[in-house]
Amino acid sequence: GFKHWSLLEQTWYLLILPNSLRCRSLLLYSQPALLDLSAGTNEKTLIDILTQRSNVQRQLICKAYQEDATGKTLVEDLEGDTHSHFEDLLVALVTPPAIYDSQEFHKALKGVGTNDSALIEIFATRSNKQMKEISDAYLKQTEKKLTLDLKNEISGEFAKAILILAEGKRDENTHVDAAKAKEDAKTLYTAGEKKWGTDESKFIDILCQRSIPQLRQTLVEYKTISGKSLQESIEGEMSGELEELLVAIVKCVKNVPAYLAERLHQGMKGGGTDECILNRIMVSRSEIDMLDIRAEFKKLYSYSLHSAIEVRLHPLTLTLTLTLTLTLTLTLTLTLTLGLT
Repeated sequence: GFKHWSLLEQTWYLLILPNSLRCRSLLLYSQPALLDLSAGTNEKTLIDILTQRSNVQRQLICKAYQEDATGKTLVEDLEGDTHSHFEDLLVALVTPPAIYDSQEFHKALKGVGTNDSALIEIFATRSNKQMKEISDAYLKQTEKKLTLDLKNEISGEFAKAILILAEGKRDENTHVDAAKAKEDAKTLYTAGEKKWGTDESKFIDILCQRSIPQLRQTLVEYKTISGKSLQESIEGEMSGELEELLVAIVKCVKNVPAYLAERLHQGMKGGGTDECILNRIMVSRSEIDMLDIRAEFKKLYSYSLHSAIEVRLHPLTLTLTLTLTLTLTLTLTLTLTLGLT
């Protein structure tokens, strides 16, 4: 049952609940005192409060925690009193979205070998506005331009595509030009399936710069012209990180939640769990489309995201043995939501 799960499991589970069912019984400005870690860490209180508030509310709590309650930053205390991926998740929850994304970007770029899959996930799912905010946060944190660091770490056609996305060059016009969609579909077919070798630059220019509604129509036109999907053509014509990026863009054009459901599944399959993938998606999408991601996960894999977390992560209780006592409110919340997964 829930009370026997590890702290990380419990926090992930609460982040996939509908906002309307995250209990809000505590007054916002009474919370900083409850979070005071000086007398020892109360993991249950941390989980309850931080998963049941929006990021905007959590920023207010952080401000009050430092100014009115303890004189210390909540991030500093979390880093001192919690550990491992549980610490990473809690710190992510109290970090503003653009700063969190810029930190994830920096980690993917500057780690031991570039984490291309993490870069692709971030760049394929963020809007122009989000990319501008991430770039600004990155500059403020590192005193370096995000695009310059990209140029130093990645190269080739993959770098060209990523840089277009990083610079926020995607058209955001919602009007769909049917004639342009047909023309782009023909261009893609001519650059790929119809010729020996692939003109990757044509794929990059169209997929990284056309608006999402325009690309949806282009996918339809491409299938009519070629007899196969654009994703199938990319997978047959390309390889490596460029293939992965362009396939991710195509998937996001069709359905962002389904793409992220796949990413969550990838993070939990096989012999290990990629907690970084789970943390990043749980935190960044919890107020955007987490319910849609849950629905797509169930549709794709015939079992719920909740079940996947429980089955895959239950062994963590061997090392994280703390058993939490649930409050009546939390018990009610779980009872209401079990039937929805």
